This record gives sequence, structure tokens and C-alpha cells, in this order.
Amino acid sequence: MKFDDLDIAMRVYETAHDHCVLPGMYMVARLDGRNFTTLTKTTGQFEAPFDVKFRELMVETTRHLMTCGFKVVYGFTESDEISLLFDLDIDLFGRKTRKYHSILAGEASATFTLLLQKHAVFDCRICQLPNPGVVVDYFRWRNEDAHRNALNAHCYWALRKAGQSPATAANTISRKSVAAKNELLFSYGINFNDLPNWQKRGIGFYWQEEVKQGFNPKENQAVNTQRKTLKTDYDLPMKEAYSDFIRGLLERTDIG
Repeated sequence: MKFDDLDIAMRVYETAHDHCVLPGMYMVARLDGRNFTTLTKTTGQFEAPFDVKFRELMVETTRHLMTCGFKVVYGFTESDEISLLFDLDIDLFGRKTRKYHSILAGEASATFTLLLQKHAVFDCRICQLPNPGVVVDYFRWRNEDAHRNALNAHCYWALRKAGQSPATAANTISRKSVAAKNELLFSYGINFNDLPNWQKRGIGFYWQEEVKQGFNPKENQAVNTQRKTLKTDYDLPMKEAYSDFIRGLLERTDIG
């Protein structure tokens, strides 16, 4: 069999089940660290429940994903996960999900590994969202998940540092309401409301127009130019205010 014929015959097995996201559907990539609980423990570099060094590793990884060739209009990270909202009209790789899965997981894994200098792996999935309302709901979901995780993590580690075993600490907080968890923290001198917002709400990334002053030597005068810069927001709003923020972002980027 000639190579061209063989190539055609074999590629069927590679591409027969390719799935492409339909036009008009919003795409959000969700990436999660694989076994990051074990990873953070074995490095011995990070404090529990939150560590600024780990936060910055996730920030730099997210910023890389937003600038590595995909048109991403909003990024969000909390804990060891990253969500990326693509431009509605993105047509990279014909919107084949396998390409987004493999490339984004590879980019995230390589970036985090280089930064940490220890082997780290992310997985990736594509969420297909039918309209702007569901996009808002998705990011509201992840924002509120950050709040829930932060409350549980601070309670758990307060109990662990007080001498409880992992199983006992987990069992203790599993039976408590949100109000009771806040009271538990207060009994250890921690006011949950006073904790940094990035721990409770996650971190957002979005593009802003920035005016930069330059000089035109031909005209011998100062000139202002506009350029897009990537903002890292450690102080995201919560609840309905966050929903409004996402709606406004969709409108500003003309994809809503």
C-alpha cells in the first residue's frame, strides 16, 4: 500500500470520533491539578490551608494559559483549579475538543512544573454552555465553591492544629452549618470575614485597555496609545455582585 493510501486509511481511526463544539456555544475549559493534595504535602514548601507561593504558581499558570494562543476573555482560579472562558467566535483547531483538552492540559502541566521544579499534571475538560445566563451561573458556581472550600479548609486546619486527627477534624466539620463553622473559627481567634478575599472568592483575570504615553520623534511630541493588558484581580465580588461583574464582562467583550 502506498504511503498516501495508508495515511488516509489510518487517520480514520484517529479522527472518526472527533467532537467539535457547535457554533454559537460558549466554551469554558476547566482544568484541575492531579493529586495536588499529595503534591503540596510532599514538596514541604507550602503552608496549610492557604499559601501565597502556591497561589502565585496558579496565577502564573493561568496567565500563561490566557496568552498561549487561545482567545480567552476571562480566567478564574481557586485552589488547584482553573476555568477559562473563550471568545464566543473562537475557531481554533475547528473547535475540536480533543485539541483543547490535550494542548491546555499540556501547557498548564508544563508551566506549573517549570515554576515548581517538580512534576505536576493537570487534566482538562470543555464545558459547552448555551447562553450568557449559563456562563454567569458557571462562574457564580465556581466563585461560591471557593467560598465553601475556604470555610471548610480553615475549619479543618484549625482543628488539626489544635491536635485533632484528620478523620476527626473532617467528621467534626461535616456536621456543622455555615454559621457553626464561622463560630468554630471565631473560637480559635479567626474571623472568617477578615480573611483575604482571594482565599474566599478566587482570583479573576481579564483584559483591560491601558493608556501608555509614548513619543513621536517625527512630530517631536508626546502621544498616547492604547493597549490591552491582562489584569489579575485578587478582590473579586461575591454572590449577585459577582454575577453582575460577569454579565458586565460579557457585554464589554462583545461576546454576550
